[in-house]
Amino acid sequence: MDRFPVIMGEVLFDCFGDDSVLGGAPFNVAWHLQGFGLNPRFVSRVGADALGAEARARMQDWGLDTRWLAIDPEHPTGRVSVHLTDGQPSYDILPAQAYDYILPPDALGGCGDSLFYHGSLVARSEVSRATLLGLRAAFAGRVFVDVNLRDPWWSMVTLWPLVVGAAWLKLNEDEAIRLVEAGDAARLARERQAGRVVLTRGAQGADVYDGREHLHHVTPPTVVDLVDAVGAGDAFSAVVILGLIEDWAWPVLLRRATAFAARVCGWRGALSDDRTIYREILSDWRGTASS
Repeated sequence: MDRFPVIMGEVLFDCFGDDSVLGGAPFNVAWHLQGFGLNPRFVSRVGADALGAEARARMQDWGLDTRWLAIDPEHPTGRVSVHLTDGQPSYDILPAQAYDYILPPDALGGCGDSLFYHGSLVARSEVSRATLLGLRAAFAGRVFVDVNLRDPWWSMVTLWPLVVGAAWLKLNEDEAIRLVEAGDAARLARERQAGRVVLTRGAQGADVYDGREHLHHVTPPTVVDLVDAVGAGDAFSAVVILGLIEDWAWPVLLRRATAFAARVCGWRGALSDDRTIYREILSDWRGTASS
């Protein structure tokens, strides 16, 4: 696959009391991929407001291409109220945000043999869901679906069409239990024709399954100084995508993904604009090419 993954979905601000932190699962994934040296095409929409201007400016400063970030004159940039309990986040997601009205983008260019990533929250609205399904059709066999079950913004009716036929499906243990009896990831892969299901288990690590069996498990490093777990799953997804593009073996891919997710738990919110973090990690990976 080429190095220009297409990422579609929400960009929003996580609001911790009076503090607003840029985020949104697809945006976080795009941010990390840019940090790791890829050039993702991020397809989304922000309002014609101060938060939208901030999101665009942050993207430009980080080197993310803003050509596919549309401006909505009628709807506000996405906002979410985040509440932390023992470091674990819960979310109050506002309705009718700019990312609910994503329209088909102009030609994406240079990514015809790459990977298409999306989450499930963006499918809550008819407009963005129609755009999403249209884009997916151009990436048959190369679709990565990141399940994020945010009540009340999902249903089986809208979720299953996104899951069926995905090449890679990532979800956490709680989400798996809500979707299939006993959280049986191999059964989920088999019944929904997903190529691989990646199941995250927090401090217990991560696993990958196909439709027949469990393929691999990895135990993550210990998080020594936990700040919060906001964005840890997105950090994990970004490294999985990088590993798929770079053709890493699953044991290597999962080990690196869990290690980066653990590192993100040591800072506030989902993102860092410290480029040295990414350079150091890449240098470590090159020094241990098979681990």
